[in-house]
Amino acid sequence: MVKLEEYNILVIDENPDRAAIVERGLVESGYARVSRIGTSHNLVARIQALAPDIIIIDLENPDRDTLEQMFQVSRAIARPIAMFVDQSDASMIQEAVSAGVSAYVVDGLRQDRIRPIVDMAISRFNAFDQLRRERDEAQAKLSERKLIERAKGLLMKEKGLSEEESYNLLRKNAMKQNRKIYEIAQSVITAFQLEF
Repeated sequence: MVKLEEYNILVIDENPDRAAIVERGLVESGYARVSRIGTSHNLVARIQALAPDIIIIDLENPDRDTLEQMFQVSRAIARPIAMFVDQSDASMIQEAVSAGVSAYVVDGLRQDRIRPIVDMAISRFNAFDQLRRERDEAQAKLSERKLIERAKGLLMKEKGLSEEESYNLLRKNAMKQNRKIYEIAQSVITAFQLEF
């Protein structure tokens, strides 16, 4: 588990006074590595160069363009993001959640609330990240299974093998070549496509 002082936190805010409140709240909560930038051009590239572990976005009165830029940040950079705004509406909240913002706080910037909100953003990000990884893994396994089924079908049709014989042939070649069965299945599909 990462210690508080090891987190590299980036505060994005145009207002230096508000940014100082956030920074002070973070430092007093035990976060030692805090840096600050404003909302300007090439924001995603600048953030990627800084490589923060956590991003805190503080927007006083965000307009649609500024919010869209912040949502681009959250979509492009897979990190826990806490966004503080003074004003919001239901569509902005929905866009923030869809963009991957872990904590969206309206009219709640107080120094004593920063640590629990950052902790919650980290927890929510980790939970969603775990779900995303599990989903991606399930989709990959399904794709592999479909390749294997398709290759078995081709072997059954073109070589007159049974389903079990087709699978055993794929498995035997995978073991012989020290490859995964789905990789052999892809090779079989490619070979049959080249023949026609």
